Amino acid sequence: MYFKISFYFLSLFLVLGCSSKPLTLEEQDAKAYLKFIKVVNTIKKTYVDEINTTTLINKALEGMVANLDAHSAYMTSTKMKILETQTSGEFAGVGMVLSFKERALSVIAPIANTPAFRAGIKSGDIILRINETPTIGIDIQEAVSHIKGKVGSIVKLTIARGKSHKLLKFTLKREIIKIKSVHFKKLTPKVLYIKIDTFDKNVVHQVKKLLKKQNPKGILLDLRGNPGGLLSQAVGLVDLFVEKGVIVSQKRASKGDEMSYYASSRNTNTLTKLVVLINGASASASEIVSGALQDKKRATIVGEKTFGKGSVQVVLPLPDEEALKLTIARYYLPSGRTIQAKGVVPDLVVYQKEKRDYLTEKDLKGYLKEEKSITSKTKHSLTLEDFDLKPYSRLFKRKIFRDDKQLRVGFGVLMGKIDE
Repeated sequence: MYFKISFYFLSLFLVLGCSSKPLTLEEQDAKAYLKFIKVVNTIKKTYVDEINTTTLINKALEGMVANLDAHSAYMTSTKMKILETQTSGEFAGVGMVLSFKERALSVIAPIANTPAFRAGIKSGDIILRINETPTIGIDIQEAVSHIKGKVGSIVKLTIARGKSHKLLKFTLKREIIKIKSVHFKKLTPKVLYIKIDTFDKNVVHQVKKLLKKQNPKGILLDLRGNPGGLLSQAVGLVDLFVEKGVIVSQKRASKGDEMSYYASSRNTNTLTKLVVLINGASASASEIVSGALQDKKRATIVGEKTFGKGSVQVVLPLPDEEALKLTIARYYLPSGRTIQAKGVVPDLVVYQKEKRDYLTEKDLKGYLKEEKSITSKTKHSLTLEDFDLKPYSRLFKRKIFRDDKQLRVGFGVLMGKIDE
């Protein structure tokens, strides 16, 4: 079969080579396929070690798809098993969301209440070694396979941090990572603090239960460090507080396709006041929620500019249990602005102590470019001077508020909204 295909393209090449007319799109495609086959055959004949065609094609597919953008990938059966384990909601590891920044394996965010989080690993940390294995030249799936292991076993990480690239070493004990997505605490009889660590399939259900049971006048919704998750849960969460209009749209600029997700007026809570906390490690679904609530003027957003992941990926199955994880669209907020490579800018910018150098979408190799024609219609004019936090100084002595300036400010903003 391979020789028949090669003969077909060789015949086509002879035809193309003799023509002086501009090539049609079909002829250009045929010429590109011919080039590919020629390179494969040349490597097989002249490469220093023996290498089979399947290995060469797999390597070519991995490189081709990885160079489309930062989130697309060709998934072999082995990598698919790793991905399925990661998305199952329970796995043995240390709890980090990883990506590449300028070919360096970097931490987007540690997952709350995991070994990585408790050890003090931070967004932007660069992982140089996993045990004795250098991370240069490996991909995300390989890195994950090195970090994962038996429950109770040890993994050692060598990390570079900050602009000075200070070297740090961490020894972490692997645990079963059970991601409990929603945590809550009553700050006052009328204010509920809700922390969402990731958008798994239970988020909307759990928040609904909290609203019904607690019936708060104000909610402080904490999406800091939340790397995203299921779009359906992000849309459903916004729909709890917004009664009409578009929540988010997916568009493919080159195709003209658009799919929009709308709010429903059924069981909508329009009375509870909202403040949302975000930071540079809030990504994807977190950005949809915070950006949509901001565009709808339903919440005040406090904290730092978000990560900027506004692209849509799907996993398309291939034969032999392989798959393509492919970027198919960009997300757009209700105002028409894009999140991609821009992020969500808070209404009130608040740094914990000083401005942190978070890893962002723009730092990723091959990130999908933002669309410059679309601009934000939201004005960000609030300042710390607009809010008096002194009346809450006694409350701020509680452990939850200590060393968390963003939480204190967010609470003050929320109380101002409740007392209006």
